[in-house]
Amino acid sequence: MMKTVVCALYKFVSLTDYQSLRAPLSEQMQRLHIRGTLLLAHEGINGTIAGSRDNIDQLLVWLRNDPRLKDLTTKESHTDQQPFKRTKVKLKKEIVTMGVENIDPTLSSGTYVKPDQWNQLISDPEVVVVDTRNDYEVRVGTFKHASNPKTATFREFPDYADKHLDPEKHKKVAMFCTGGIRCEKSTAYLKQQGFEEVYHLQGGILKYLEEVPETESLWEGECFVFDDRVTVNHQLQQGHYDQCHACRLPITDEDKASPLYEQGVSCPHCFDQFSSQQKQRFKEREKQIQLAKSRGEAHLGGEVVETVEARRQQKEQERERQRSRSQAGQTKN
Repeated sequence: MMKTVVCALYKFVSLTDYQSLRAPLSEQMQRLHIRGTLLLAHEGINGTIAGSRDNIDQLLVWLRNDPRLKDLTTKESHTDQQPFKRTKVKLKKEIVTMGVENIDPTLSSGTYVKPDQWNQLISDPEVVVVDTRNDYEVRVGTFKHASNPKTATFREFPDYADKHLDPEKHKKVAMFCTGGIRCEKSTAYLKQQGFEEVYHLQGGILKYLEEVPETESLWEGECFVFDDRVTVNHQLQQGHYDQCHACRLPITDEDKASPLYEQGVSCPHCFDQFSSQQKQRFKEREKQIQLAKSRGEAHLGGEVVETVEARRQQKEQERERQRSRSQAGQTKN
């Protein structure tokens, strides 16, 4: 059986014409039968795609023909099945959302540490090791002795850093994420806040799992990935976690044995997050998915389901708008 190549890619670079890149990029992905999502913004490109070896190579050549993307960062793994259902190219304000203006990783970010040097760095007792991913990702797996900021979204990282990290006290900070992109911004943010020795794992967790033998590894657990595989193990093969199709969070067999779990409708993480009307829609969607399976057809699901993370982001954005309106009112008074 031919393996499907799963390619995570990103690059921070000024793309002033990013809006005009959407259509030709989408056309190339469709032509090459590549699925997944790529984000375009003024600050660069980011995403994960999957397809055959030859087609992924063709798309990477096409992207790198743009001089701005010639050194595009990529990480690859393999799977037996296509892990994405659709092909999407989206326009965004940021390719990874921190919500802080004037953070430019191309001007100032942390020092790269190669995977084969990472163990030595994080074993230094003077180094504070921070997992910059979301709490549900950390629960699946992380590095030994790493701090969990317990953030629900990456937008919460600056607040965590402001409250828990001090440039006078924490002289050396090492950070990591899945593929490296979040650390590009988080290290740039810390540098802007006056931290001098800031490091990040080059290529992220995925590169570490690829290059460091499991017998020498300080990684514990599995790594959450944003596709239908849900998690990968140290061999970058599909892990043991399933996914709740309501909130999209990783779930265990124990979670599925819970009375709060209903396939496609709810799990212990989200049973109280959705209204009865939403759950009814989820039940109908699950019914259609099962009917499609019985006919041997693929069901793409609906776009009506929002992830818990997306809804939290929306709430935070609404709070920010309310604060702005309040401040504007105070200024007028």
